[in-house]
Amino acid sequence: MDPQIISWIVSLIAGGAGGNIVGTLLKNRNLGPMLNTVLGVVGGGVGGKILPMLVPAIGSLVGGTDNLAGTGGLSAIVGALLPLIVSYLKKPAQA
Repeated sequence: MDPQIISWIVSLIAGGAGGNIVGTLLKNRNLGPMLNTVLGVVGGGVGGKILPMLVPAIGSLVGGTDNLAGTGGLSAIVGALLPLIVSYLKKPAQA
């Protein structure tokens, strides 16, 4: 299988996992499992594959777009941040 495809798959899965983890940890900011997953996958794709291409410093920090561990970690972080940001824009915190 092509290494680029594997790298994209890792990015999307890590982003989805990051989105669901933040939803589980922050119950008052949870957008629901489906929206957390979709936003996490989008964030993972952008964070893991597109962001390192646009900002070379991030690409060198994670070891390039071919380093699966760095790509997966960055994807999980951005995948967690995107649902969190959307939750702050969408609804106020519930007690």
